Amino acid sequence: MEAMVDATDTQMAMLADLVASLEAAEATLSSMQAARDGLLALAGRLAVDIAKQGDHPDRGDMTIRTVAAEIGAVQRVSDRTVERRMADASWLVDRLPTVWEAQGAGRINAGHSRVIVDAGAHIDDAVDREAYAAEALAVAENESPNRLRRIARRIAERFQERDVTDRHRDARKRRRVWVKDLDDGMAELGMYGPAALVHGMFDRLSQMAHAIKSENQAAAKDSTATRDDRTIDELRADLLADLVLTGTPSAHDTVDGLLSAIHARVEVTVPATSLRGSDEDTSSTDRGSPPAELDGSIPIDIDTARFFAGTASGWDRVFTHPTTGAMLSVDRYRPSEHLRRHLRSRDQRCRFPTCGLAARKCDLDHNRAAATGGETTHSNLAAFCRRHHMLKHHSPWHVEQRSGGVLEWTSPTGRTYIDRPPAQNTVTFVDADVWFDANAGGAASMSSAPF
Repeated sequence: MEAMVDATDTQMAMLADLVASLEAAEATLSSMQAARDGLLALAGRLAVDIAKQGDHPDRGDMTIRTVAAEIGAVQRVSDRTVERRMADASWLVDRLPTVWEAQGAGRINAGHSRVIVDAGAHIDDAVDREAYAAEALAVAENESPNRLRRIARRIAERFQERDVTDRHRDARKRRRVWVKDLDDGMAELGMYGPAALVHGMFDRLSQMAHAIKSENQAAAKDSTATRDDRTIDELRADLLADLVLTGTPSAHDTVDGLLSAIHARVEVTVPATSLRGSDEDTSSTDRGSPPAELDGSIPIDIDTARFFAGTASGWDRVFTHPTTGAMLSVDRYRPSEHLRRHLRSRDQRCRFPTCGLAARKCDLDHNRAAATGGETTHSNLAAFCRRHHMLKHHSPWHVEQRSGGVLEWTSPTGRTYIDRPPAQNTVTFVDADVWFDANAGGAASMSSAPF
């Protein structure tokens, strides 16, 4: 009672109004999300119907991709995201319509719907699926999505036609590892795999971390020993990085040990003024330098950039205009594949609107086909990821390259989208004289395999 004892009647009335308003807002939001799911499911059906008319051998994959790109471009969302949303929406609307209707009525939210769909994904019989949905909805209307998850799984298990062993065998085929970029030069490594192996990996890392922690605590009693204050979480992360970057995949390596000879590669762009400066250097020029970037999009700390600079086997120098920051040219101390480096430095990422895949992972495409006279020059080439490269060649999407590397995309419905080369990670000066005095030299891009 102490927490609210000093609240006035007016404040309590305001709190009650806020709670009621938030309740109404949540119901409205759930209803609007359900409406969006309905539209996305309808878009998916339209794409399938169009594909059926032409009896395409890819079973409508390219048509669905084309429709997703159209929706994604106007919403400024990746078409991969739209395609995933279309698939999720179709599953909810077509297979569990009562759950979709409950969300539309505001009785449950999108989180509840997602839990019910995930738990019942393997129930193929329509009658069983409807019975499962009815039981899950009765729980969902009174519980949080987090609490619902365990209950929904138990309910779904009663209606499963296949046992967990068969389902696990199929699920193993979808095992994967992915990276999610975060702020402050950090990223997240995720893995989807067999639970027993994942928990075993985590347990081994934990045992190693605790062993190191115990050793550090014992060493701390010696006043001359270097103190290691890393937490268990920090130690687990450091151990995982060490094992992956330096360990040998003994169970998978070839007879000749080819896998153990593979080293990790990263590509870093760093302004020359940042690279040349020191931690004690407080000159105004270096304080104004932008941070180094990984793959042209992820800021990283200067200490990491300098470490890579000291171990890089090769450098690309990117010369930029002193006041506009536009890229002027690219060269290398040991020149090779000049045009590829130029385009990779200019484009930095896939040049389809909304796509952010790094240019080094993309194909170089002739915007005007070489077979019809298109030249192999920077003004007729651009970096497209494999997905959007295929989209350009096998769908009504059309692209033209304008001056300055600007791409003009035209969608199947006639909409036009402009994609400009990303700004260079470099230093710009208001006064050109400052640039010549500073002798900054633009930026540098390095490919390194230091591990």
